[in-house]
Amino acid sequence: MPTSDTDAPPARVRVTAPRPGAASVARAGARPASSDVQAVYLRSLIRSQLRLGLVCAAGFVFATTLFVAAIVLTPALDEAFVAGVPVSWLLIGFGIYPLGLTIGGLYVRAASRNEARYRSLVEGS
Repeated sequence: MPTSDTDAPPARVRVTAPRPGAASVARAGARPASSDVQAVYLRSLIRSQLRLGLVCAAGFVFATTLFVAAIVLTPALDEAFVAGVPVSWLLIGFGIYPLGLTIGGLYVRAASRNEARYRSLVEGS
C-alpha cells in the first residue's frame, strides 16, 4: 500500500488497436509509405498461418477419425489383450499421440517457413 505520492502506482493506460476506418494522425517519426506494403505482407502472413492451422486441424481430425474407424471395424482387436489391456485401447493410446506430435511438428516447421518468407519480404522492401 503506497504511503506517499511518490510510491503511487502509475496510472492505467488503455492500449487498443487502430480502427480500420479511423483517419490516421500524422506524427513526427511516422512510418514511411512502405508501411502499407508491410501491412499487406502482414495480412498475407496471418491468412497463410490461419490456412495452415485449419489444414493441420482438419488433417488431424480426418486421420484420427480414420484410425478410430479402422479400430471399430476390427472387432478382433477388442478380444486380444496385452498386459490385461485390450489391443484396441493400446492402439488408440499409442497411435493418436504420435499422430498429434507429428502434425504439430509439421505445423511448426511450416509456420516457421511462412514467417521466414515474411521476414525476407519485409527486409527486402
